[in-house]
Amino acid sequence: MSFDLLLRNGTVVLPWGEVQADVGVTGGRIAAIGTGLGGAAEVFDAANLHVLPGIIDPHVHFRDGGQGGVAGVEDMRSGTLGAVLGGVTAVFDMPNTNPAATDAATLTAKHDYISGHAFCDVGIYVGATKENADELGALEALPGVCAVKVFAGSSTGNLLVEDDASIERVMRSGRRRIAFHSEDEFRLQERKPLFKSGDPYSSHAVWRDVECAFLGTRRITALARKTGRKGHILHVSSAEELDYLKGHKDLMSVEVLLNHLVQSAPDVYERLGAYGVMNPPLRDARHLQAAWAAVADGTVDTIGSDHAPHSRAAKEKPWPDCAAGLTGVQTLLPMMLTQVAAGRLSLARMVDLMSAGPARIYGAVGKGRIATGYDADFTVVDLRATRRIENAWIASQCGWTPFDGVDCTGWPVATIVRGQIAMRDGAVGGTPSGRAVTFS
Repeated sequence: MSFDLLLRNGTVVLPWGEVQADVGVTGGRIAAIGTGLGGAAEVFDAANLHVLPGIIDPHVHFRDGGQGGVAGVEDMRSGTLGAVLGGVTAVFDMPNTNPAATDAATLTAKHDYISGHAFCDVGIYVGATKENADELGALEALPGVCAVKVFAGSSTGNLLVEDDASIERVMRSGRRRIAFHSEDEFRLQERKPLFKSGDPYSSHAVWRDVECAFLGTRRITALARKTGRKGHILHVSSAEELDYLKGHKDLMSVEVLLNHLVQSAPDVYERLGAYGVMNPPLRDARHLQAAWAAVADGTVDTIGSDHAPHSRAAKEKPWPDCAAGLTGVQTLLPMMLTQVAAGRLSLARMVDLMSAGPARIYGAVGKGRIATGYDADFTVVDLRATRRIENAWIASQCGWTPFDGVDCTGWPVATIVRGQIAMRDGAVGGTPSGRAVTFS
């Protein structure tokens, strides 16, 4: 049998374990797994490398609603370029773009824009608003839509749905799992006068305290219980939330960000200042340790980057006027491979969180595992490679990473999207060939 692409001699990470095998690809899908498979138009020698199912970053903000993004910050092309350089084969992009992805016209325009502009495959969130709440059941079924996103706190424009009655309306429209930013807007506004411009950047975690996040998560979970609608709590940042959500896994799934696993206060604010400011905030070591415990015991379903680029000028203002959000899609996998090398989790658990998990939670068809009939998405990594993350490597137009200067063990060697080599040995060639992800 002859294939379009044959990955040969690699250690292949299958759902049931690691095997020494070859993988044959035909027509963009996995056609065979085994040995002695035959020839191919193109052969990729993966000797001494691990072949992972394509890594999915389910939480990015590429700032591009189909009109070119934000100059000097990000657009679909630069964001997905960073993704494939970092070993990511698919991303799910948030709706707070210009224009916001909140109706059929904007969602269709964004979907159609992916072709010719994205280096990896892309899923798109539809943003919930008080105005479109009753139409979300139809909007979530449009091509390329991964989920409804609800900003229950901390948003701009009309993408804020903060009160219980409006959140319940959202939950009663449609049937797919809803993704939530669950900080409590009422507590945020109530506490805002306690702070002033120029306060220390560490004040961010004092203002947006644990109760702000925990209250939001409790309210949303109660509404999910009332309506029977499943939810996915994004960027869970506190020990209290993680402990609480263990008792609601029949309805609620959990995302933890890389940042909440590797950065903590007060160190992050002392070293990085505004470049440590994000929502929800980076908290002290107690919460970081709780996040790792939740990874270990299965509470956490997905890990994402919450890649949210801003210009240096926007970041370097005094707190709280500085922009909240950090870059991350390109550094997500190298940083997580480094945690594997340090023994904090197994490679199999990392793949579960970063490939199978996002595909399962969002219903991505043909993604998340290496199995015949699935999309030929592979992230090929060298677990022994050592390399330093540097700002100069970052493809995002803003040109910075909070991990500048961090030494990593484990590095992506190639990113293969539906059988096409999008990145190899740090080089990206050809034109963008990403497509919209299909969801069940």
